[in-house]
Amino acid sequence: TTRESRREVQPFVAPSGIVVSWDGRLDNRGELTDDLANRALNDAADVTVAALSFERWGARSFAKLTGDWASSVWDPATMTLFLAKDYMGIRHLYYLAHSKGVLWSTCLATVVRMSGCALTVNEEYVAGYLVNSPAAHLTPYREILAVPPGGFVTIRNGTAVPYRYWSFQPKHKIRYKTDLEYEDHFRLLFRQAVRRRLRSDSPILGQLSGGIDSSSIICMADDVMSKGEVDTIRLDTISTFDAKEPGGDERVYFAKIEEHRGRAGHHLNRDEYGHAFDLNFSSLIASPGSSELSGKLREDLLKLFHGQGYRVLLSGIGGDELLGGVPNPLSQLADLIVLPRPIRLAKQLTAWSLVKKRPCIQLLGQTLVTLLPPSLRAVASGPFKVIPWIQPAFSRRHRLSLRQLGPLGGHGFWQPSRREFAQTIVALARQMARLPAHGLACEERRYPFLDQSLVEFLLAIPATQLLRPGQRRSLMRRALMGLVPAEILWRKTKAFVNRSVLVAFENSWQELEGLFDAPLSATMGYVDSECLLGNLRAAKNGDPSYMMYLLTALSLEIWLRSVVSHHVVRTGVA
Repeated sequence: TTRESRREVQPFVAPSGIVVSWDGRLDNRGELTDDLANRALNDAADVTVAALSFERWGARSFAKLTGDWASSVWDPATMTLFLAKDYMGIRHLYYLAHSKGVLWSTCLATVVRMSGCALTVNEEYVAGYLVNSPAAHLTPYREILAVPPGGFVTIRNGTAVPYRYWSFQPKHKIRYKTDLEYEDHFRLLFRQAVRRRLRSDSPILGQLSGGIDSSSIICMADDVMSKGEVDTIRLDTISTFDAKEPGGDERVYFAKIEEHRGRAGHHLNRDEYGHAFDLNFSSLIASPGSSELSGKLREDLLKLFHGQGYRVLLSGIGGDELLGGVPNPLSQLADLIVLPRPIRLAKQLTAWSLVKKRPCIQLLGQTLVTLLPPSLRAVASGPFKVIPWIQPAFSRRHRLSLRQLGPLGGHGFWQPSRREFAQTIVALARQMARLPAHGLACEERRYPFLDQSLVEFLLAIPATQLLRPGQRRSLMRRALMGLVPAEILWRKTKAFVNRSVLVAFENSWQELEGLFDAPLSATMGYVDSECLLGNLRAAKNGDPSYMMYLLTALSLEIWLRSVVSHHVVRTGVA
């Protein structure tokens, strides 16, 4: 996807004899070449820079690599294999190590197919998946693991040992005297994050939903390109809409951005592609929810990508989570209890009470619950009751009531807002681990809001810069005034609707009913089929209560049927 990558030869063999394979984009090439004092690297491929960095610093080099990447390094001198990936795990890397050898790949399906043995379902992964939070280093198979985000694994004589080179640092803080200084710093780093992801020798396609995240990326990219800071050929946009979605037609918003930039983008009407589930598991599905796009939508997208030469897709994932898109003040209020700041706490409770339209005493009670140990918080938090169709024994064995609270552990004595930041990073890394690396097998997905330099800045500043009473995304909106059209920058929120999913339940009901009449997930002790079918029936009739978890259960069942029919896993099920 870059000019330099066209000339690379992999695997790369360095002068010392180390053998390096590389999948990714290196964002701090200039810094590394300066540190290596080698001007010949200015036009070298990223794999060359990464390899020579390892030659100089060994495993310490991984912490010096900024970008989205996964890499393997074979050191013949020590007979050791190093597998590593970026701080967030945006690129994937899986491995299977045993006494007879090692198999590794950026594609899980490749490891599964080439494993040469019957694999075992990883129940810990399944438990996490059912509540949407499997740990990022796990895969659905006990024998196969993923390299952890911000980490590397050394493998020698069949023994794998994981290490971390990056982690959230709660003591690292950035404090300025004025809002303006925070805004300037944010704008500088966001600009850098977008510019880094415009490095391509092919036209780039940007997702444009009409929300503030995707719109900000497109507007900043246009500004960067207009000032000649990159030599990107062209940036186009792609937007989807469904005029039949109640309140979900975003055309009026993404049209504002198209008008602002002076040209229209590509539009896809989701309603034209029908509303039904793809329940086909005849081909091998490597992990739950990982089946590729199919049907006419896939055909049209492939035609668009190949016809226009797109190799890079920009995405706004991460903006909501990192920039105060979710107006939850509880961790900020909890900080004022822990510090303690009783007068400021009273003022903030009053301000948030007016915004949330809830009594101060209720907000205070919810804040106190966040300070409880996880086991007590699971009991006190009514919304976190275990999903009704999960088998009680399986739920107890894997403590699903706690898993539903999100990532836990390791942050017990941290300030509440710092603990929430750390949990946000873990949650995003888990999301990256579950997202397909590429939906069409022809595009590289890039996420400006997950830029390491930008994220480390956001984690170091006060939480009140990001979220204030009545001001979601406070810092972002203040910093980008004049760059993003006001109609987008100050819109309240994007609509979220379930109509298309409910229609899909209706249209696919006969197949769904057959699928869950005797589901493998029930036979293996994960779910109660009768209860699950009842909740599916309620969804078909218009009840969206457990929609997200129903879709999870559906993808789990399809995956189980796929791997069992292809004799990939040992289940004990005839």
